[in-house]
Amino acid sequence: VDLKHAQIDLKVEVRDECAYITTQKRPGLGGLPLGTGGRGMLLLSGGIDSPVAGWAMMRRGMTVEAIHFHSYPYTSEMAKEKVLTLAEQMAKYSGRLVVHLVPFTKIQEEIAHYCHDNLRITIMRRIMLRIAEKIAAERDAMAIITGDNLGQVASQTMESIYAINQVTNMPIFRPLVALDKEEIMQIAKKIDTYETSILPYEDCCTVFVPKDPKTKPKAEVCLEEEAKIENLAELIEQAVQNKETVVKYGKVIPERVQSANL
Repeated sequence: VDLKHAQIDLKVEVRDECAYITTQKRPGLGGLPLGTGGRGMLLLSGGIDSPVAGWAMMRRGMTVEAIHFHSYPYTSEMAKEKVLTLAEQMAKYSGRLVVHLVPFTKIQEEIAHYCHDNLRITIMRRIMLRIAEKIAAERDAMAIITGDNLGQVASQTMESIYAINQVTNMPIFRPLVALDKEEIMQIAKKIDTYETSILPYEDCCTVFVPKDPKTKPKAEVCLEEEAKIENLAELIEQAVQNKETVVKYGKVIPERVQSANL
């Protein structure tokens, strides 16, 4: 008998009322129990990255709520429904997902009218963080989560991230920052969000994209541009007050997700 190289490894777990006999192990999702990692607000755009970022933080025990910025009529009702479908798919891993739908049209129109074209996206992202911080305070959340991936687009260069971060002292978690796009796509497919994410409905980040976005913006220049919008603080407060909150509930977790590890 070769005890070191057995053909079958049989494990017996004896309990009070019964015994369990197993011959193999299957990996689960891993991570930490949901709710043990505090509460965070996910900026959910509708693309591939942000649902994966939210799922990654759920795995670390964080209770995730989502914030989606919509710009009707520049974005359609179908774009909003796409995000709610993503929220339902993500809720498979948390039981439910609270989604805050924030009207962003007026703010984007003011940015387009008053601010320099190549800083449009940077300023938009800075204002999104200000709004997210206010909603986080209402919901007792302690962090903001994004799907940023270093160098992927103009707003995700080191300089852009630095300039955008200046508007908040709240921790910003970017769990995908060092992953390749292919890695992110593979995880999205395994957690069942990929096919929804690639549906061709524009979000507010794509409808006001400048031709030549700044890749190395300066925070002080952004402040000067934002100062041109005289009622910006009022617009931010209106966006927060006029948000719509929806709760989506999850269904059964796909079996193949057991191997979707970061």
